[in-house]
Amino acid sequence: MSEFPISRFDVPDIADLPDDIRDTIVAVQEKSGFVPNVFLAFAHRPAEFRAFFAFHDALMDSNEGLSKAERELIVVATSATNSCLYCIVAHGAILRIRAKNPLISDQVATNPVKADLSERERHIVEFALKVAGDSANITDDDLDDMRAKGFSDDEIWDIGAITSLFALSNRYANFAGIRPNDEFYGMAR
Repeated sequence: MSEFPISRFDVPDIADLPDDIRDTIVAVQEKSGFVPNVFLAFAHRPAEFRAFFAFHDALMDSNEGLSKAERELIVVATSATNSCLYCIVAHGAILRIRAKNPLISDQVATNPVKADLSERERHIVEFALKVAGDSANITDDDLDDMRAKGFSDDEIWDIGAITSLFALSNRYANFAGIRPNDEFYGMAR
């Protein structure tokens, strides 16, 4: 465990949480072997915890369209643009696991243009970064271009929705100072 705080805000004790939130956190702990700090930080506000993780799970746990690795790729690329250390490190670990590639998250977070990506992955990252950095200027032509590259409307929506959710998440993590768990740094290396 780190000597540094998880968040700039109070982190509740797991035993004091509402049953549904405690059950969620315990299930994650049993699966991963530790409690990701974001769960504890968001538990500070139970209604926001429930809303955030419901939206997160709807987008990130879907088995339709984008692969789980492609979903994590979006998170890492856009979180790097948003300078979110927590999401780069935590989702970088998940990306390494899902992509079965120990290099991909570092490459994408550092310079996605030079990352070893497939053509499809490159199109996903390019569109996600446009959504992250210039969503007001996305046009029908941008959507048509993605369709011409073989993406379905649901996949295009998912790229935009994941980018949008993690813009929110990145800002929460940054202002609250949520620290990545030490465990994430060495995973799947």
